[in-house]
Amino acid sequence: MSDLFAPQVPDSLAAKRPLADRLRPQTLSEVSGQPHLTGEDGMLRRMIASGSLGSMIFWGPPGTGKTTVARLLSGEADLTFEQISAIFSGVADLKKMFEAARMRRTSGRQTLLFVDEIHRFNRAQQDSFLPVMEDGTIILVGATTENPSFELNAALLSRARVLTFRAHDEESLESLLERAEQSEEKPLPLDANARASLIRMADGDGRAILTLAEEVWRAARDGEVFDTEGLTQIVQRRAPVYDKAQDGHYNLISALHKSVRGSDPDAALYYLCRMFDAGEDPLYLGRRLVRMAVEDIGLADPQALAICNAAKDAYDYLGSPEGELALAQACVYLATAPKSNAVYLAYKAATRAAKEYGSALPPKHILNAPTKLMKGEGYGDGYRYDHDEPDAFSGQDYFPEKMGRKVFYDPPERGFERDIKKRLEWWTKLRRERGRAEEGDGDKR
Repeated sequence: MSDLFAPQVPDSLAAKRPLADRLRPQTLSEVSGQPHLTGEDGMLRRMIASGSLGSMIFWGPPGTGKTTVARLLSGEADLTFEQISAIFSGVADLKKMFEAARMRRTSGRQTLLFVDEIHRFNRAQQDSFLPVMEDGTIILVGATTENPSFELNAALLSRARVLTFRAHDEESLESLLERAEQSEEKPLPLDANARASLIRMADGDGRAILTLAEEVWRAARDGEVFDTEGLTQIVQRRAPVYDKAQDGHYNLISALHKSVRGSDPDAALYYLCRMFDAGEDPLYLGRRLVRMAVEDIGLADPQALAICNAAKDAYDYLGSPEGELALAQACVYLATAPKSNAVYLAYKAATRAAKEYGSALPPKHILNAPTKLMKGEGYGDGYRYDHDEPDAFSGQDYFPEKMGRKVFYDPPERGFERDIKKRLEWWTKLRRERGRAEEGDGDKR
């Protein structure tokens, strides 16, 4: 018996689902933004045509269609679709799913099990998929926004193909807006600049742009058209897709570092501000700038390290928002400085040599002899004090005898290292001349 006191909801309102849900693609050909997967020559199309569908990991940012494609895939391949979320499910839920899939298989029907946020499962939970994947009980389709190489077990990855979903570009987001306008049978009440701003706010997320468009329609009065300022008052700006502990963090710091290394101050500033805007700790960015100064500028501009340290200290002293400008200044300085990784490469080469030659004893002539025994062993014999030598350079050999002389540091002819290179070449010349002179003295003796 129905509840007579329950509020009566008109059928028209009950059927009014969110715009993103109403526009959900019904076939793979309707999926937007993933032509490399769902297009005529896309990977998923080829797999369906071959009649052999294996387990897969869908990797990509939010709102790119991972769940929708998995559901459509099960329909195209005539499989039973089951879905769970790793956030809300545990081992008991998985066992029930596997048992139901086994029962289905005895009647000749296979199951496509879609696991959302699969990276949230721990190692043991991930391992539980292996037997049912191997015996064909399920075809696993896992979805993740995180890099599978870091978040999923190697055993699981070896049994599944990773397919990458791309963030929607501006053209793809525009096509979604046009579909929404056709569905609503009215244009989006935004001028051209506001429409472009809405697309940027979506940040590559197809679901987000439809949700934002729906907010705009709800807010607009008859005949009203919003400009960019009006748009920002209506919709809350979405937080950037960025997690300080996950891929977004590493992608942006990598982009910042490579932009500095590539001497592009504009791109470097852009990524620095992206990270500021996403809430990154400015002192973390200060530390990264210091690292760039020693790794990519080095002695080509010795001031780079001092400037980065000063910028970090300035932020520590001023705080936000004034301190960010000091870090921005350091960022631009690094991007416009001459580049050299010669010290970085020399350090790595010297580290390898240190491990290779182990405890090789330095030559005795450069060792101190504080005791008679050590003097008797020849410690300190023949050492020449460089300040007493012509050009303040003795040219003696300082490497262990069994190792021989090595060259680790090879400065390029850029920035301050151009002068260092000339100095090293001059010392090399003196070393050879004095070596030949000593050989001549030995022959006379």
